[in-house]
Amino acid sequence: MSTAAKSRSAAGAVRDWFRGQGWTVFRFQQQAWRAYADGCSGLIHSPTGSGKTLAAWLGPVRAALENPTVRRASLKVLWITPLRALAGDTALSLEAAVDAVGLDWRVALRTGDTPGSERSRQRRTPPDALVTTPESLSLLQSYSGADEYFSNLDAVIVDEWHELLGNKRGVQLQLSLGRLRALRPELRVWGLSATLGNLDEAKHALLPAGADGVLIEGPTRKPAVIRSLLPESIDRFPWAGHLGLQLLPRVVDELDAPGSALLFTNTRSQCELWFEELQRARPDWIGEIAIHHGSVDREHRRKVEDLLRGGELRCVVCTSSLDLGVDFPAVSRVFQVGSPKGVARLLQRAGRSEHRPGGRPEIVCVPSHAFELLEIGAARRAAGRGQVEARPSPQLSLDVLVQHLVTLALGGGFDADRTLAEVRSTYAFRHLSDDDWRWALDFITRGGRALKSYPQFNRVEKADGLYRVTDRRIAAHHRMSIGTITSDSLMRLAWRSGGTLGYIEESFVSKLKKTDRFLFAGRLLNLVDVKDMTAYVRRAKPGKRIVPRWQGSRMPLSTELADTVLEL
Repeated sequence: MSTAAKSRSAAGAVRDWFRGQGWTVFRFQQQAWRAYADGCSGLIHSPTGSGKTLAAWLGPVRAALENPTVRRASLKVLWITPLRALAGDTALSLEAAVDAVGLDWRVALRTGDTPGSERSRQRRTPPDALVTTPESLSLLQSYSGADEYFSNLDAVIVDEWHELLGNKRGVQLQLSLGRLRALRPELRVWGLSATLGNLDEAKHALLPAGADGVLIEGPTRKPAVIRSLLPESIDRFPWAGHLGLQLLPRVVDELDAPGSALLFTNTRSQCELWFEELQRARPDWIGEIAIHHGSVDREHRRKVEDLLRGGELRCVVCTSSLDLGVDFPAVSRVFQVGSPKGVARLLQRAGRSEHRPGGRPEIVCVPSHAFELLEIGAARRAAGRGQVEARPSPQLSLDVLVQHLVTLALGGGFDADRTLAEVRSTYAFRHLSDDDWRWALDFITRGGRALKSYPQFNRVEKADGLYRVTDRRIAAHHRMSIGTITSDSLMRLAWRSGGTLGYIEESFVSKLKKTDRFLFAGRLLNLVDVKDMTAYVRRAKPGKRIVPRWQGSRMPLSTELADTVLEL
């Protein structure tokens, strides 16, 4: 079959699948497929629910249909997701697409939750496409044979790039991409993003320093409807507080309408209290209301997501754990309790409603005190002007660089000159000085001037021109510590009789007495025992209770929102 005929056949397979689903191929999707076929890298910026996943994924899929190869046991596409909670859904979506167009590819999942046996299988026999996180990608690069494992890689697709760009996880990923590009100079890298203010920087952060990629804009979605629930009397509305329960009856009235809803809270503590109060206000809704936040056990969250996807729930009270990625077509309404704290966050959450092309998102804001009415008004004004927060990439994060160098030293070793070129090819380290580079090498080999007297910081040795880790204990410790996410120590929360409820911060458990009742995942609990970083609990009788506090609850206003508040 000629190249032109293969191209028509691949395009026809995609077109038939779209037609069978009742979908329309959008212009930006065709642009993305053509750009991929031309060997380009870049950024796809499109609203939530507009089809940008298929815009990125079907580029390599169509290329594989047009040019089938004999590289059966080789990794061809890496799909990077910021949250492992999204990885499973993403893998299923990608797999459904390749099955629908008749491509014989294996799509696999690798996160911190993947069993060891499956990880070993993936290293022995690589899948055609791997869905993973930045941390798991770094871990893969720490193993001997990593260069060979990635030697046939054609593309890397970074989902929800706006969630990584502005923090050190994004820097970690930039360094990993620099290494992959050194192995595969023709590697294509595409980012997917929504609700982002600094698109040009976001694009360049994915590419080699000085390169000019493609920016593809998706269809403009109808502006989000942002409305507020107002108290009957402002005189009686408090000027302080954070729960917003004064407006609970108004929220209950809104939830009485048909369809599923997401009720976002800014903190997990607030999430627990709103879930409890909704059940108390409408006991006939028990079973139709669920709770979802990052500390709840993963299996519970997965069940809630399945029920929500099927339209079987009236409302899910949640935090940012449902901000991203997962598609819930049944959701018709979204609520935001308290100040959104940022314009992008408000629009991101609004986009979870009517999550389909052509749908108009709507979000109902529930102020917890009078001043938040001003913050909500400011967010509405800024959103109407298109003033969305920029997320600048951190620069010269030497702590992340040091970790990356030890990772490379584990994965077969690295040459200093070649690795310096890789590092400087990234946006975050394009201005790395010779002095900083020498400091980084000195730190991983001797611990620098401050730690040179401590043998455990002499992690890397130079031999035969390569920097390597030779101590197996250092290797094991480093692999367990890869990543840039910091948090308080977490303890497993489990029933005394068996079964996990979720995870809770050690600092909260340390202050509990066995007579204390506390609320978690909508259950009233008593602490029974603490052993081996597990807090064992049992159900408590009704009475006065406390709610766990998590460190992640400290949220400032974004600069854009604060400026608009001052303007008002």
